[in-house]
Amino acid sequence: MERSKKTIPHYYLTETLDLEHAVQWMTATNAQRAVAERLVASVLLLKAAAVAARDVPEVNGFFQDGGFQPASSVHLGVAVALRRGGLVAPAIHDADTLSLDELMKRLKDLVSRARSGRLLRAEMADPTVTVTNLGDLGVESVYGVIYPPQVAMIGIGRVSEQAWARNGMVGIRHVAVATLSADHRVSDGLRGARFLNRMNELLQEPEEL
Repeated sequence: MERSKKTIPHYYLTETLDLEHAVQWMTATNAQRAVAERLVASVLLLKAAAVAARDVPEVNGFFQDGGFQPASSVHLGVAVALRRGGLVAPAIHDADTLSLDELMKRLKDLVSRARSGRLLRAEMADPTVTVTNLGDLGVESVYGVIYPPQVAMIGIGRVSEQAWARNGMVGIRHVAVATLSADHRVSDGLRGARFLNRMNELLQEPEEL
């Protein structure tokens, strides 16, 4: 982490994601499923982050040998807190291509193996961009520190209900704050904003994720 802050010129952008359609769709979908097969909001957010990283490639890759090397696949690192303290961020390979159900299975398996010390070496070495989600702990926003040689990290806060003005009317909608920490040697605020905008767009059509 110290090396990251010393060598990577971080910049930060945040966007409040409108999750109302996503939560409604997930609730309706889960109502028709057994408990063990139900989705959680974090899976929709992970899939949206993975697809957005594919569509805005400046956040997906490595800064090595003095330049940016874009990754050909999205291997999404997922930060996992260990029971005895510490943090690891193993990869879900090709996360942008997985269905939500498959991504849910991979996430459960990855967290279980991370906490029991059974991760594969490739899972630790392969992440091309990382997501950290502290929403379960009630955190509203997360400003992450990039894992070198990666060039971005996405922080996700808790899903909450907030007043939201839309078409001149105020209502209550489910939202979450997404924060992009990115390497200014590789991308700028315009590209970073496009990434967050793309995440939000994808979450308006959760059935297409």
